[in-house]
Amino acid sequence: MAKSDILKEIILKKKERIALAKQALSEEELKIKVQSLNPVRPFIEAINKPRQISLIAEIKKASPSEGIIRQDFNHSEIATAYEGVGVQALSVLTEEDYFLGNIAYINEIKNLITAPVLRKDFILEPYQVYESRFYGADAILLIAGLLTQDELVQFIAIAADLGMDCLVEVHNEKELKKVLKLKNVPLIGINNRDLHTLEVDFKTTEKLFTLIPKDKVVVVESGIKTYQDVLFLKILGVNAVLIGTAFMRAENITQKVEELMGW
Repeated sequence: MAKSDILKEIILKKKERIALAKQALSEEELKIKVQSLNPVRPFIEAINKPRQISLIAEIKKASPSEGIIRQDFNHSEIATAYEGVGVQALSVLTEEDYFLGNIAYINEIKNLITAPVLRKDFILEPYQVYESRFYGADAILLIAGLLTQDELVQFIAIAADLGMDCLVEVHNEKELKKVLKLKNVPLIGINNRDLHTLEVDFKTTEKLFTLIPKDKVVVVESGIKTYQDVLFLKILGVNAVLIGTAFMRAENITQKVEELMGW
């Protein structure tokens, strides 16, 4: 499979998954069910700390660029390790086919920890916003490159009604401009990985960060491998880093978090 096709493949699969999910639980049923849930945990508040860089630690078993990243994958054990070392928030990859995730992980993890949880997936329809809330997500990832401006507005509004924050992810200047035109986007993610080619380029952050207004909370994702990387981003003024692969590869997750974050 050509690398450039991977995103198309993921989206096609995801649409099939959404259709199946709707057969099992309709959007109308979801809307009723979400009304009686416990309140969400504040996500932005957890990661927006003055004079420090926060960590959103990710739980993922596999990825299209790496294949299986962690053989002895146990989402509950990983979550407990993250909580023990004091991460500010968690990101849980729920995409089933390429990342081998599962949306059921979110609630299971939330029963073990106090930190807020971001659902990381390919959100393409309003259905998934309600679904995220139903399964316990406190925040959701929205990928600007996959959604129109109108869809972004719609999904952010639904999420806000449900109490969830949105991490709106951009990868280039065009996507950033699209997002900055919108009101109600306090949280912006810069992804150093090109989702079409899967290549990682740290210069993406250097280019885009200076274009983002100071009142936004900024998260940098992908390719963060060393304490030097984190330090560079902290000095730049980034609010939080989202790191997954480096921790998933580590034999001792706690040790790796301390090493990378300088804790």
